[in-house]
Amino acid sequence: MQFFSTLKKNLSAVKNYQPGKPIEEVEREYGLKNAIKMASNENAMGASPKALAAIRKNLSKIYRYPDGGCFYLRNRLSKILGVEGSQLVFGNGSDELLVLAVRAFVGESDEVIIADPTFLIYEIATQTESGHVVKVPMKNFHYDLTAMQAKINSRTKLIFIANPDNPVGTYVSKDQLAAFLKNVPSHVVVVLDEAYFEFAAAKKDYPDGIKFLSAYPNLLVTRTFSKAYGLAGLRVGYGVADPAMINSLNKVREPFNVNLLAQVAALAALDDTAHLKKSVKAVADGRAYLEKEFKRLKVRTIDTATNFILADLGVDAAPVYEKLLKSGVIVRPMGVWGLKTFIRVTIGKKAENERFIKNLNQILKGE
Repeated sequence: MQFFSTLKKNLSAVKNYQPGKPIEEVEREYGLKNAIKMASNENAMGASPKALAAIRKNLSKIYRYPDGGCFYLRNRLSKILGVEGSQLVFGNGSDELLVLAVRAFVGESDEVIIADPTFLIYEIATQTESGHVVKVPMKNFHYDLTAMQAKINSRTKLIFIANPDNPVGTYVSKDQLAAFLKNVPSHVVVVLDEAYFEFAAAKKDYPDGIKFLSAYPNLLVTRTFSKAYGLAGLRVGYGVADPAMINSLNKVREPFNVNLLAQVAALAALDDTAHLKKSVKAVADGRAYLEKEFKRLKVRTIDTATNFILADLGVDAAPVYEKLLKSGVIVRPMGVWGLKTFIRVTIGKKAENERFIKNLNQILKGE
């Protein structure tokens, strides 16, 4: 009890992040084999063979600390993205960069504007720093940028825009983003979380946030190697912004925050464009199949530009989720977001998608 009396008071309001259940836990709990995970938006195609080869090649070096500045990864990305190396910061997944942005720019009673629903880390990170979360409800599962802009005041320090959004899957268009950024005061940092960038990039009106950086020094764009590149287990992401903002983030960044194997794997993954294209195509094909099957089952889905689908079962999703677990299929129930009749399903391999639909069909029919 003495320890808990020293806990910072603001942490009592923080709800711990609950990740999707790992395969091993489900198999152990239900005595199963061959469970499939369609809950955490991972790349079902796996990592690039080139990335795996780079990991094996560098295993003997893990007794050394990694390069704290990510020199080779920084140089490679700066060329690919057309930015200066001083505009890049690297994180233990892009999640860490979101947390660093709050740590650097938000203090007690400062306000952070987010959509509702959206990625849970935004709220958790803000509460941890004693900031005040201002939630703006989505309109028909799309960002209401007009309402978000109306919430800006002298206490506003950060605005988070997940583009596309997680858990919804919809995105802010190029014109919408341009109009919004134009009206955000310079004292407010806008974090554009592009974790699903590679899946959405083919959309004609989807904006590349990096192209807005030259006009907006208060903009931070974050991306990750966890999704399309299949390196979720290694945790590596990056942020792109004005050098002054990058310098501020580096002040609160832990040294050696991106491990050695993550750096070499990410570097190799960038060179395996064939694997990336294969992964993006597999998601597009899987999305088309699942959307068709959901329609056949009369299950409403939200349009998505990601590797997951938000689906409204029309009934309490919790019992359906549990039955799917018992059948060895792991999805994500949406109750924690206030969407009690929804599940979020990661697009998997062809056989995984078919197995999910077969089991869901049986459960909805009461079989």
